[in-house]
Amino acid sequence: MDISAKHQDLTSILCNMLVIGVFEDDKTLTPSQKKLDSSVGGLISDYLIKKEGFKAKFADSEIVPTYLKIPSDKIMLVGLGKKREFDCTKLTELCAKIAKQLDKALNVKNICLELLGLHCGNFDANKCAQAMSEGILLSLYDFDKYKNKKSTPQIKKVRIALDNPKDEKAAKAGVSNAKIICSAMDFTKDLINEPAQSATPETISEIAKNLATELNLSIKVYNKKQLENMNFNTFLAVAQGSEREPKFIHLVYKPAKKARKKIVLIGKGITFDSGGLDIKPANSMLTMKTDMSGCATVLGIIQTIAALKPDVEVHALSALCENMPSGTSYKQGDIITAKNGKTIEVDNTDAEGRLTLADVLTYADELEADEVIDIATLTGACIVALGQNITGIMGNNPEQIKRIIEKGKECGEALWELPIFDDMQEMLKSDVADMRNTGSRFAGASVAGRFLQNFTKCKNWVHLDIAGTAFIDKPYKELNKGATGVLIRTLTNYIMSI
Repeated sequence: MDISAKHQDLTSILCNMLVIGVFEDDKTLTPSQKKLDSSVGGLISDYLIKKEGFKAKFADSEIVPTYLKIPSDKIMLVGLGKKREFDCTKLTELCAKIAKQLDKALNVKNICLELLGLHCGNFDANKCAQAMSEGILLSLYDFDKYKNKKSTPQIKKVRIALDNPKDEKAAKAGVSNAKIICSAMDFTKDLINEPAQSATPETISEIAKNLATELNLSIKVYNKKQLENMNFNTFLAVAQGSEREPKFIHLVYKPAKKARKKIVLIGKGITFDSGGLDIKPANSMLTMKTDMSGCATVLGIIQTIAALKPDVEVHALSALCENMPSGTSYKQGDIITAKNGKTIEVDNTDAEGRLTLADVLTYADELEADEVIDIATLTGACIVALGQNITGIMGNNPEQIKRIIEKGKECGEALWELPIFDDMQEMLKSDVADMRNTGSRFAGASVAGRFLQNFTKCKNWVHLDIAGTAFIDKPYKELNKGATGVLIRTLTNYIMSI
């Protein structure tokens, strides 16, 4: 899709649909809207003021005919809701709704939107243009690779019109940022939506290699023998039930100048989770191709970082394997020595994600990073606690957690802090090893976080549980059903702000 921003008079724009917006609690037209209204014989003000048929509640819309008085075929009037409630996240959601509606309309291939919301004074042209572009681009995503009938968007061209030429540079930058973010999110969603037969440890490691070549990143991909020599014992225990060889990928972005900080991103990479010998019920396995969402997310983030080029060194790590039942599977009661020397009694083979992350967290310690952030579809308990639209966040630095939550709010991704207390270690107590890999049925997400904490020495460590948010079973705001690409916006914004 061709999307751009340009200073242009609303009365001179050639398009199938011209979109303008007004607030519910302030229907005063802007100077450019007044000129447009005058050009179409007062039709807009007639709808808004005289007939009072248009309430301008959020996402309300009404089509206004132009009768060939301007180059645009039609005008779409949209409600922005109340001024005090309007922000960039609402703008993204609104533009997603507009795009979905117009993509189904008859003969609407070329649309133009005025720079919505700028005149309420809450944000600048850059943020407005980025929010609008993200809403449009994300709303039209569809994974149709395996369908004979493709769902190609009808909308081919989108213009964001600016009434002030001084805003053009900032708006263009916002559109550019949105394209980078949404491209990475589409990549991540595509990878998560792939069936497990295609998204294997081998194929994902090849994808990572291709990314490294394309983006001029350095990469190392470790095989089973190398991982044995590196004492990745907990990870290899999970992998041993599968015929597919495990892989560990390490991608690195380095800035041109000296890095101000070093950030390590870790993504859980279970390419299919059957539960192992503690096998899941059939219904619970239906979406277990998505258990590598953490890996797909860090691969998406490394793309945005390579494009935006912050003065921060970023490492993307993921241990990739399947968790399968077989004669070689790891078993309940097995005792495994992790890379850092701590011993773990296997209480449940379906608590495998934390075992794979344990060795990677220890590996991350060797990189001496300023911050370590792991991303994982880790616990069903997090879904029970927070649902499908809120990511669980926990860690050992309250300020770091607070900053990430705030960055999430800015782009419409909700995160909620869950506690980790030292005495939760008691819930992991084992009679025969340093700890078990599961606790009781209570506080499952937090206890899993406490388990992970045993394997990192970093004083700025955050764990993000995306079990609910990585893949949703119905559309939510600008996101469609299926993989979401959650946290790419949040963590890109966070890293760019460090």
